[in-house]
Amino acid sequence: MYQRIRDLREDREMTQVQMGKILGCSQRVYSNYERGDIDIPTAILIKLADFYNVSTDYLLGRTNNPNMLK
Repeated sequence: MYQRIRDLREDREMTQVQMGKILGCSQRVYSNYERGDIDIPTAILIKLADFYNVSTDYLLGRTNNPNMLK
């Protein structure tokens, strides 16, 4: 899951600082999410899925299909 979140950010050429601002957290906290040092709260996971327009299942590694379920 953590690598997937990092890959999505890097694919959009965004920094951890930018993502932290979008999510309302510091760069350090966001970096901890990407490294898997701390669990990602459900509310943040939902924000990430909405921002990247992917399903939470995709972020969690439960599917390789990034499309949101309709």
